[in-house]
Amino acid sequence: MSDRKNKTWFITGTSRGLGYEIAVAALAAGENVVATGRNLDALRKVYKPDERLLLLALDVCSHSQAEDCAKQAAAHFGGVDILVNNAGYGQLGVFEEVAADKISAQFETNVFGLMGVTRAILPYMREQRQGRIFNISSIGGAIGFEGASAYCATKFAVEGFSECLAAEVKQFGIGVTIVQPGFFRTDFLDDSSISYGDLRVSDYEQYSSAVLGGYRSRNHQQAGDPAKLGEALVKLSREENCPLRFAAGSDAVQYLGAAYSARQEEVDKWASLSVTTDIQE
Repeated sequence: MSDRKNKTWFITGTSRGLGYEIAVAALAAGENVVATGRNLDALRKVYKPDERLLLLALDVCSHSQAEDCAKQAAAHFGGVDILVNNAGYGQLGVFEEVAADKISAQFETNVFGLMGVTRAILPYMREQRQGRIFNISSIGGAIGFEGASAYCATKFAVEGFSECLAAEVKQFGIGVTIVQPGFFRTDFLDDSSISYGDLRVSDYEQYSSAVLGGYRSRNHQQAGDPAKLGEALVKLSREENCPLRFAAGSDAVQYLGAAYSARQEEVDKWASLSVTTDIQE
């Protein structure tokens, strides 16, 4: 990491939820924080003025705005050490009941927005020959959940991108960690945050109602503490070697452990057929 006394964090989606708690944890640890969000007034309402805090308006879907914010952050604090790509939202609904434009919008924010911010920050990290990137994925980036096909597809994309990026930028002293939160007690499942499919297919009527009702029943009952996740990321940022993936929450450990074991069992079960597809010399 850089030789500056305080590391500088650049965090997206910080007006509430995980992003806000990550920013608060970094500030409490004595770090500099560039807290971004689409609405600058909303940011000003939740943060107290601090010489180590820079608030910037950023819609991650605007690549030019991302480049401008990266430039301002580097100029203000002398560089960017840690990027947290947190901005995003959930698009829920059975696949056939989610319109194509809603799926495109989900990818535009959760995937292409994340890539755009990463592209804007990387030149500063390469110049420093050091940096850390935390890409906020989800257990839904490794496990497909019914009623969340669009959302999970974006998180699977984030994981694939992040794994490739980690290999590409390691040579510059830049580490990439995929953060896989389980269910955390934020407003993620609030109607103000989530988007639901607005098409109706009669064959799915009862099924869709039950699945989406299950998500609603979890709202504000989740086990994960967003403040503790913020503290965990601060600790990870100070590790010499960050993991490629970090399961956040006891439920994440259980879900992911079971999923990875099931995949290995499936590979083993069909291995005898799999190997028959090789060219026989």
